[in-house]
Amino acid sequence: MSLAALLTPARRAFLVSALRYGLAGVVNTLVGFSIIVALDVGLGLDPHLANAVGYAVGICVSFALSKLFVFKARRTARSAPLRYVVAVATAFALNQGVLTLARLVLPEAPLWRVAAQGSAAVSYTAALFLLSHFWVFAHVEAEREEA
Repeated sequence: MSLAALLTPARRAFLVSALRYGLAGVVNTLVGFSIIVALDVGLGLDPHLANAVGYAVGICVSFALSKLFVFKARRTARSAPLRYVVAVATAFALNQGVLTLARLVLPEAPLWRVAAQGSAAVSYTAALFLLSHFWVFAHVEAEREEA
């Protein structure tokens, strides 16, 4: 089977969305994760609070980039902002669970705290992309959107 046959239009659209999401995420991650590490390791703030502050900053930037850059070719439902809030809350709950688990199993040292935050960030990013692609910014028919 050829590569062209494997890359159906739907798969191609998914890969393009994933690539754009990754590019937009670089900016978001650099800003948010820098804030998290500065607050957690630099200022000694509670890891969960540092994590929450970093993500709060990134959420606003993330929605704008997702709407305008990542999923720009799609017509989305009017409920996209509300769905985004639900998706972020779901991804953040997963993030906090992963952070808690990582802090339980990893040693207590600055490098391991960064590793715990990193594993939490990966879980959040993957979950939010999948929820955004398949639910928040999912393509809707023009007739359905106007209804």
